[in-house]
Amino acid sequence: MTEIHKKYITDENLNKIAVQIPIEEFEKLEDIIENYGLAKLIEETENDETLNKEDALKFYQSLDKNVED
Repeated sequence: MTEIHKKYITDENLNKIAVQIPIEEFEKLEDIIENYGLAKLIEETENDETLNKEDALKFYQSLDKNVED
């Protein structure tokens, strides 16, 4: 497991309100979380119906092009 070098930020009553970690460790955690989420998505959709190329293109073209990201 990745070691996390954390520094706690406290309020005037010494209650922990935030954590500060080095950017390199944060980026590793982001990668771990993203990869976990992708693996879960693959697991959840492995039995879903698939489209051939022609049907997939038709479906893509039918999507509303004005939808904001």
